[in-house]
Amino acid sequence: MKIKYLYILISFGLLLAISSCGINSNLMLKTPKDYVFDKLDVDSANASKNEYIIQVNDIIKFNFFTNNGQQVLAVGTLTGGGAKNSNQSNSISYTIMSDSLVKLPAVGEVNIVGKSIREAELFIENEFKSLYVDPFVQVSVENKRVIVFPGSGGDSKVVFLKNNNTTLLEVLALAGGITERGRASKIKLMRGEEGSKKVYLIDLSTIEGLQYTDLVIQNGDYLYIEPVAELGKELLKEIAPLVSIISSAAVLVSVLTLFK
Repeated sequence: MKIKYLYILISFGLLLAISSCGINSNLMLKTPKDYVFDKLDVDSANASKNEYIIQVNDIIKFNFFTNNGQQVLAVGTLTGGGAKNSNQSNSISYTIMSDSLVKLPAVGEVNIVGKSIREAELFIENEFKSLYVDPFVQVSVENKRVIVFPGSGGDSKVVFLKNNNTTLLEVLALAGGITERGRASKIKLMRGEEGSKKVYLIDLSTIEGLQYTDLVIQNGDYLYIEPVAELGKELLKEIAPLVSIISSAAVLVSVLTLFK
């Protein structure tokens, strides 16, 4: 009779463990099966047709010279290197504020949000034309980064985008690739657009996924690779302590019953 009650206790304990444990509790950003993802325009986002677009909170660094950049060439010749600027006095950095404006010396507030790097260079050069002879501007974004969840659940990596047009495949490579638990068929790209977050679904599990590999990643993007749920492994980890206690209790009851 005591053994019967013990079995009931074990069954109840297992049910309690299953219902209260944190199995796969580290999984984030879950979407229901009927969730409608935003439609991704692959053609317009492809690296061969698109470039990095300047956004709010970007830290913009630009080098400024007159006379079509003759000083750049002169510095390169004197140092024996390429056409690079070593005169840091002409290097200026600014953060684009939430109102999309950046205040440039002598020119004042301008808006370069929504422009590519090259478009911003031409725009700023045009702004300085009335003040300087043939202005030459080089623009770069200093704080481009993307957060990647490679498929382990809660683990993540911050990947800095050194190139202007860093692609999806490059970012995945910089993050160390998709982990063993990661589902290549369910990659969620979250991107801020028009004041809201858009969520796109990308499938790289088949050769058809090549259409996404040259997708240009923007500053502030989130890449979440959904992991495969490890129910068995997580369940065993959760109930192992309880099973150990119940097993010890069962041995103790059996010994006591034997002596009686």
